Amino acid sequence: MNLDSATGWCNGVHHCPSPNFNQRPAGEISLLVIHNISLPPAQFGTGKVQQFFQNRLPRGEHPFFEEIAELQVSAHFLIERDGVVTQFVSCLDRAWHAGVSCFDGRDGCNDFSIGIELEGTDHEPFSEAQYQALIELCQVLQRTYPAITPERVCGHSDIAPGRKTDPGPAFDWLRLRAASITC
Repeated sequence: MNLDSATGWCNGVHHCPSPNFNQRPAGEISLLVIHNISLPPAQFGTGKVQQFFQNRLPRGEHPFFEEIAELQVSAHFLIERDGVVTQFVSCLDRAWHAGVSCFDGRDGCNDFSIGIELEGTDHEPFSEAQYQALIELCQVLQRTYPAITPERVCGHSDIAPGRKTDPGPAFDWLRLRAASITC
């Protein structure tokens, strides 16, 4: 896996372009935000996250889909339970993953961050394949964007406290720390 710095797209991963992005403001990419998602909630391998990020979620298939069908969100990357990585938005563009957020006194984290979704929930352990893929992806991103230091790798809950809880208590931050991804 490597990242083409000219296009912002990773080689060696699936590409599933989302319409839910816009141009970043000028400035350095300096934050990595880790999330979790599953659609329907707590169900894995459904392909619904991909549909959600492409505004193609079938409303009638699950009651929860009715609640979120009009949302326009995306992340740069999704790592499924089997470790498959899919990219939805170029790293050069602003994906819509963080919402109202603040890191180190700076609001609007989408402006300067890359968002990685792990297929999962707050309370179910993530898979070994996910951690392996996440570590490799983080290392690629940190090589490409050196301002993403270990201190600037965080969870959605860290940038939107009280509003978001992911990646949740089941996420093993020590795994990333051991790989020198976080402080």
